Amino acid sequence: MTSTSATSVGTVRRPRRGSLLRRVVMILGLPVVLVTIWWFASADSQSFFAPPLRTIVEAFPATWFEGRLTSDVLPSVLRLLAGYVSALVVGIALGVAIGLSPRLRAVCEPPLEFFRAIPPPVMIPILMLFLGIGTSMKVVVIATGCLWPILLNTIEGVRGLDEILRDTSAIYRLRRRTVLRSLVLRGASPQIVTGARQALSVGIILMVISEMFAANNGLGFTIVQFQRSFALPQMWTGIVLLGVVGVVLSVVFRAVERPVLAWYHGLRQSQRGGT
Repeated sequence: MTSTSATSVGTVRRPRRGSLLRRVVMILGLPVVLVTIWWFASADSQSFFAPPLRTIVEAFPATWFEGRLTSDVLPSVLRLLAGYVSALVVGIALGVAIGLSPRLRAVCEPPLEFFRAIPPPVMIPILMLFLGIGTSMKVVVIATGCLWPILLNTIEGVRGLDEILRDTSAIYRLRRRTVLRSLVLRGASPQIVTGARQALSVGIILMVISEMFAANNGLGFTIVQFQRSFALPQMWTGIVLLGVVGVVLSVVFRAVERPVLAWYHGLRQSQRGGT
């Protein structure tokens, strides 16, 4: 009996261990392959503009671990988070209001289509005239660019809610707060999360562009300064660090997304007949 139990436990654990190993390989496999190819392909490079990866790695600690993480990287991340969170709040609030009201949607649709067609980087020179070159300008640029994916996905998510559920909530005379929290936001959350994921990528791009235009610190500013002073290995370390920041933010986003959409993934799994 004991051996049978041990065998059954072993057969249960083995797939889990194999599944975890497979997942790690899938996540890290391609990055490891690409870095390896870059390392060996650039090993004998004599180009001033494309130094070997070994040189870039050796220059990384001295470039960023001696004060620049707090003077350049941290301000960039804080600006990104400020603009991104502002866009989340405004985009979800406006998206819910527009999605729930056909009249408001009809009024807002033409200006929304007009403003969404304007590339956010084009607004940087205009915003510089009114806000200067300080932090507020960069936050507004990031928030402006992040707003559209969140707003438009929220509108579509609210519009796509099941009419039967809306009628049921009206019949039972549920409070508006309950309907908003349990029906509207919950039902539209997959679309909202999709827009938020798109907005995060847009925000990183605008963070760098806004700092390249006019700034005295930040990742974009530092990368441009390295390029202008022909410190090419240091410039490449900034590009690598920017990619690392993007990966870290993506991992954090996935960690937040998992509990928010746990009900949705469970529903899809049950519809597929999973357990």
